[in-house]
Amino acid sequence: MNRAARGVARSRRGADTKKDAGVLVIGLGRFGSSIALTLDRLGQEVLAVEKNPQLVAQYSDRLPIVEADCTNPDALEQLGVRDYSVVIVGVGTALEASVLITGNLVDVGTPQIWAKAISAEHGRILQRIGVHHVVFPEFDAGNRVAHLVSGKLMDYIEVEDGFTIVKMRPPKETQGFTIEQSRVREKYGVTIIGVKSPGMDFVYADANTRISANDLIVVSGHSELLERFAARP
Repeated sequence: MNRAARGVARSRRGADTKKDAGVLVIGLGRFGSSIALTLDRLGQEVLAVEKNPQLVAQYSDRLPIVEADCTNPDALEQLGVRDYSVVIVGVGTALEASVLITGNLVDVGTPQIWAKAISAEHGRILQRIGVHHVVFPEFDAGNRVAHLVSGKLMDYIEVEDGFTIVKMRPPKETQGFTIEQSRVREKYGVTIIGVKSPGMDFVYADANTRISANDLIVVSGHSELLERFAARP
């Protein structure tokens, strides 16, 4: 660990020991750097950790960052890892490093561990170790784009276990009718949760919300049911 890392570790040990230090992001590849920069832009307390000195230099003027190898449990301890309630492991392509880092985090009892996986097998290993949230960036992006280019969907977010939220143009059978009149939930098993009319603010939908041809609607439900609903003319 470098001098900067030791300095951060000393300051964290001397601070409040409650787990409120923000988010620790380990690994500054495309995935990790995107998360760290976005968190920083949103005003979230974030500390990035990277063992490659070139990447450390690249991001040193954009993020709070230290150079350290987190496959070493002593390095994590010196960083004050116990102060963080959320740690994101952006290391993916180096499978051994990914497993060692997440194993170290599990050993110290990190409350929330998010980790990148590059394959289903990698994801299963991380889950067995004890990772709370496994992320498949390439798969998730490909899945989302496939849904967007194959139909009328304008945005697609799969939350968990098939539950999905989409933004789309309303099918003709809903246009000019209230949600109660169109009976979308009864016929298709999905729920219209919001409507955006041109020039108007987004509104949460209720039974009396009327949908027009130029509206955008936000709909939730199981992905298969949403796909069938979106396929309606």
